[in-house]
Parts: sequence; C-alpha cells; structure tokens
Amino acid sequence: MDSLKQGTDTLFILLGAIMVLAMHAGFAFLELGTVRKKNQVNALVKILVDFSVSTVAYFVVGYSVAYGSHFFVGADSLAQLNGYALVKFFFLLTFAAAIPAIISGGIAERAKFWPQLMATAVIVGLVYPFFEGIAWNQHFGVQAWIKALTGEEFHDFAGSVVVHAVGGWIALPAVLLLGSRANRYRKDGAMSAHPPSSIPFLALGAWVLVVGWFGFNVMSAQTLDKISGLVAVNSLMAMVGGTLTALLLGKNDPGFVHNGPLAGLVAVCAGSDLMHPLGALVVGAVAGAIFVVMFTLTQNRWKIDDVLGVWPLHGLCGTWGGLAAGIFGSKALGGLGGVAFSGQLIGTLMGVAWALLGGAAVYGLLKATVGLRLSQEEEYDGADLSIHKISATPDREVSW
Repeated sequence: MDSLKQGTDTLFILLGAIMVLAMHAGFAFLELGTVRKKNQVNALVKILVDFSVSTVAYFVVGYSVAYGSHFFVGADSLAQLNGYALVKFFFLLTFAAAIPAIISGGIAERAKFWPQLMATAVIVGLVYPFFEGIAWNQHFGVQAWIKALTGEEFHDFAGSVVVHAVGGWIALPAVLLLGSRANRYRKDGAMSAHPPSSIPFLALGAWVLVVGWFGFNVMSAQTLDKISGLVAVNSLMAMVGGTLTALLLGKNDPGFVHNGPLAGLVAVCAGSDLMHPLGALVVGAVAGAIFVVMFTLTQNRWKIDDVLGVWPLHGLCGTWGGLAAGIFGSKALGGLGGVAFSGQLIGTLMGVAWALLGGAAVYGLLKATVGLRLSQEEEYDGADLSIHKISATPDREVSW
C-alpha cells in the first residue's frame, strides 16, 4: 500500500508540474498577442529561454535556499530517492519559473535580452526562494512569530503572494527603471496607442493559462489524499467572477475580458482551500475590478508603461488575494477558518517589501553596469530583428 500511495502521489504531482509547465506557453502567447508585431518572436524566445535559465538556477541554488535540499550526489544516490522527491522539485520549479515569465510581460518591447537572463538567474536562484522558504518551509521562524502574534500562520495555499505578488512587485521597479516605450507618452501630454498585435493569440494565451491554473491550484495539495474539490470549484468561481467584472468595467474590451479570469485566479490562489465558492466569486470579481481600474490608471494617468499590466494583474491582485484569504477564509464569511486577517496582512506586506527590494536591487545593478534597454534604433526596428534577426512573418521569402 505504501508503494501504491507513493506511485499515485508521484503521478499526481507530475501531472501538476506538466500542467503548470504548459502555463508557460500561455505566458508566451499572451505576451505575443499583446506586443506589437515586431516583438512577437522575442516574446516566444524569451519565455522559453527564461524557463531554461530558471531550471538551472533553481536546481543549482534556489531549491536549496528554499528547502535546504540539493542534488549534488551521484546518480546512483538520486536513483535511490523516491520518484516523488524528484518530481516535487519539478513541480516547485514551474512555480519559480513563473516569476521571470510575469516580469517579461511588463518589460516587453524595449528590454535587452541577455541582461534579462542574468536577472532571471539571480531572481530564481536567490530572491524568490528566500521568501518561498519563509512562507512554505518555516525558515527563520517567521511563521512561528506570525502565529504567536496573530494566532495563525500566514496562509498562502497556491501562491497569490509567494508567486504572483512577488513577481508583480519585482516587475514594478524593472518597468520604472526601463522607462516607457519610445513615443508612448509625448512631451505635449499626448499618448500614442500601441494596440495588441493579435487578439486571437492573446486569447489563446489566456485560455492556456486558465486551463493550466487548475494544476497550479488543485495540485498544490501535492499528495493525492489531500486533493480538494473545494479548491477546484473556488478556482472556477474566481475565474468567472474576474471575467464578468472585467467585461462590465472594461466595456467589452477583449484585452480586459481575457485578463479578467487571470486576475480572479491570481487572487484566489492563497485561500482557495478555505473559502466558500460564493466568497471565491467575490474575490475574483474584486480582482477583475482591480485589474481594469489600475491598468487604466497606470497606463493613462500615471504613465507607467507596464505593457501587459503585470503589476496590476499579479502584483496588486496577488496582494488582494493574500488579504482576501484572511477575510473570506474566516468562518464568519462561510470559510473553513484557521486563518487570521492580521497574519495575512503581515505576511503579504513582507512579500511585497521583499519583492520591491529585490527587484530594485537586481535591475538597478544591471542598469548601472550592463544596461537594461535596447538602443533607440534597435527599439525602432523591434526586438525580433534587433535580437533574433528574423521577424514573425517575413515579408519576403529568400529564393535560390
């Protein structure tokens, strides 16, 4: 029976890892559809290579920082490990690699390629796993301190704060340090619209992310005996809540409509195992509103050129999710309890502060040394031709 349980748990978490791996295709196509045509190839290449760099950084450094385990033993020793331990690394890696995938959307169309890969290595190797270890592996006694202070530990079941808020708040300093795209905001106060290059690809990316998210949330149970139908239904309700709110507030704009479900799913991650489905619906709806309102403010009034709106979508909706777990996870609002709003507030603010500090340090150092931004000419030509020497749809085929 033990062997059967180990095998089923291994398969369970492997399927989760594959579903979250597929989400990276969603990140790629969401960015591809949102950026201008001359930057589509760069979006695809960047997400794949960022994932590859993340894998090496997390294998060599990050996993050890977060969990104190490493794989620097002989293959014979690794073979003696149960399959679950190795596949768990794969599953947690896909979460870690989501951080640079999130950042990628904010800095699109004007960021240099190699400096971003350097940032990815540091963020996935050190910045992200440091807080991951605090939230999910009891590092430094922080969770014990929060529990002693508030009565409950900081609860983040599937990463509203650990993954999404951290990724979004790391992205904010990167976006600010890069500055806006050329001609996006003019000196006379006028704004130049940079509409999405492909709504179908944007929609495809959103749908791939939505489907994969059920692996992200449900498989965060990590063993089959802990699987919860509540997590699945709450994820569904938050998704539709975000969609419908974004539809109404976004005035039927397809970009808002397809980011609405993502906002809801970001927000429900933390408390998806605790909330009543009606609470999850409200959490998703509020997240959809946060995204539409804050994306509009950042782009139009504050003139922060966050191309995919990753700070509102992941940073702010993830922050809301951390707090919402403390509200709608309470028994008073139909939740299971075992969570305190004050504890959620402390843990969420710690994640935000660490992400801001880490993002400012990493991208500030890169800007001061190797530079972050493409030259004016390279940006005008587009990242596809400037970096990869080919466009997504060449106008002329070479004939021999």
